[in-house]
Amino acid sequence: MERGKWARVEDQLWQHSRFGVIRASELERLGVGQTTTYRQCQPGGRWRRLLPGIVLLDRAQPTARQRIEAALMFVRHDALVTGLNAARLYNLRAGPDPEFVHVLVPHKYRVLSSGFAVVERTAFFPPAFFRDGVPLAPPTRAVLDGVRRLRDVGPVRALLIESVQSGLADPIELRRELDTGTKRGTALPRRVLNEVDLGVRSVAEADAVEIWHQAGLPMPHRNAVIVDAEGRYVGMPDTWCDEVGLAWEIDSNEFHYSKGAYAKTLARNSRYAAIGISVVQTLPSRLRAEPEAVIAELRAAYAVALARPRPPVHMKNSGATSQRV
Repeated sequence: MERGKWARVEDQLWQHSRFGVIRASELERLGVGQTTTYRQCQPGGRWRRLLPGIVLLDRAQPTARQRIEAALMFVRHDALVTGLNAARLYNLRAGPDPEFVHVLVPHKYRVLSSGFAVVERTAFFPPAFFRDGVPLAPPTRAVLDGVRRLRDVGPVRALLIESVQSGLADPIELRRELDTGTKRGTALPRRVLNEVDLGVRSVAEADAVEIWHQAGLPMPHRNAVIVDAEGRYVGMPDTWCDEVGLAWEIDSNEFHYSKGAYAKTLARNSRYAAIGISVVQTLPSRLRAEPEAVIAELRAAYAVALARPRPPVHMKNSGATSQRV
């Protein structure tokens, strides 16, 4: 084909593509022979082969959307995008960037994975949820399909907590999905959902749970309302050790950038000091950067609190959650 004709031809081909992604069979139907397609997908050509029979009308690396379109075209049958790509389309930002496109197909179709298209046949094929024109697995299924393939608890925790806190997924529905679906890769999600059930609302709080456990201190309470002997409000510490009257607060720098928030923190600490509550304050970043130092601080604060008379305070019955950490 003459060089000057390529611009016009590719403009026409692009109109028959999905974001520049097109089947080789469609190219042939449009008059582009197999030999031309093969040659243009070789080094020095104008196009890129993405998957068997799937071509990108460009030499650039495919975008996330182009990879999704290629995977759906490759499968051909009814298919839903699930996992981390679906989580991104549901506006979740936690977790690693997707390395592959995870696609669900009904179990009756015998389609094998290829390249970055990971095809999972399922007897529990769910209804489609569309986002930006892409058929997705329902949020609960999509999130769990994503975390099932992760091996580190940090990303699993971040994605599950974000999905719950954003209102996209419900912990009860997540657990029900875990119980009815495949059991492969469910240990870490179950661990994180146990944390969520016990009141953990952020990654920092989950990190704090592990730190407290490593410190070997007595079972604490989370977000307990503390009152004095007359029932007056004293505070609601992130973590409360009732045996000795020790509060642990995870205080963020960002929180303190607000003048009003800083004033509230000072007032809280003054109430703690006035009634004799020992308090440890920790930045969230230190939970991962300096865990041993934080553990030492907690143990030292506990020893000091144990050595002095317990302050005259108690927990108000307000639904505070006690948990083993």
